[in-house]
Amino acid sequence: MRSDLSHASLDGSDLTYASLDYANLTRANIMSANLTGASLNGAELNRACLSFANLADSQLNGADLIQADLWDANMHGAFMHGVILIGANLKGSDLTGAELPGANLTKADLRTANLTGADLSNADCTGANFFTANLTNAGLQGANLTNAELRGANLTDAELQGANLTGADLTSSELVGADLTGADLTRTTLTGANLVGADLTNVIGADLSRAILE
Repeated sequence: MRSDLSHASLDGSDLTYASLDYANLTRANIMSANLTGASLNGAELNRACLSFANLADSQLNGADLIQADLWDANMHGAFMHGVILIGANLKGSDLTGAELPGANLTKADLRTANLTGADLSNADCTGANFFTANLTNAGLQGANLTNAELRGANLTDAELQGANLTGADLTSSELVGADLTGADLTRTTLTGANLVGADLTNVIGADLSRAILE
């Protein structure tokens, strides 16, 4: 039977390795809770408060986290295939090594987040805010980054093959050694972007006149 924990107060709770697949946690207060290794596949967590929560190595595949508050949450190594994070607050969160292929991050706030080595392949990041985020070695193959805010972001050695960066702002970003093969850079702002050693084979619509190429 599906657990109904909507509006529940679980702040600070120890939910280590809890089994909460498909649970209804809409608007639940789970702030600072320990959810290490918890299973939340398909769970409804829209507008839930998970700020400062520990979700390391948790399973959130297909979970609904629309407008959830994940500020400063630890999601190191979390499995989040196809997760829905539309409008979610992920500012300062740790997503190191997290798996988010096919995730929906439309208009999500990822300012200063750590996404080192994260898998965001084929993710929809339309209008997402990655201001000064760390995306070193991140996998963004085929990702939709249309109108994304990437000013000052670190994309060193990132995999951006076939990514759509139409209208994105990459001002002063670090793209050293990044692979942008076949990426769409139409109307992308690259002022001061460091592209030294980046692979720009078959990029579309790029204006590199103000980028750093050597």
